[in-house]
Amino acid sequence: MLQEKIKIFKALSDANRLRILKMLQGKTLCVCEITAILKLATSTVSSHLSMLKELGFIIEEKDGKWVNYKLNPHPSNQIVANCLSQIPFWLEGEAVVKADSECCKSVDRNTLCSK
Repeated sequence: MLQEKIKIFKALSDANRLRILKMLQGKTLCVCEITAILKLATSTVSSHLSMLKELGFIIEEKDGKWVNYKLNPHPSNQIVANCLSQIPFWLEGEAVVKADSECCKSVDRNTLCSK
């Protein structure tokens, strides 16, 4: 049990994973959209997404050629559920979070994924 809690808090200790959670708070995104916003390698973003998914913070849904990621509306772990309920209040004043939010409004998977 302690190891699971450590994994949860370790996941939340990474700035990019927090940024991903904040982005998904506003909108469902695919890997290429998240990659474009974070300006990281696809493999790095995929690793972050895998960890968040494994712990129950996010879920994925297949939609044609895309895999969409969104916040998990019904996590089974109570710690994860409590953390997710607090996301709207996390990092609201941070410049990078505001910039990410603006990028989310204009990111276009049709353009990004066709490259």
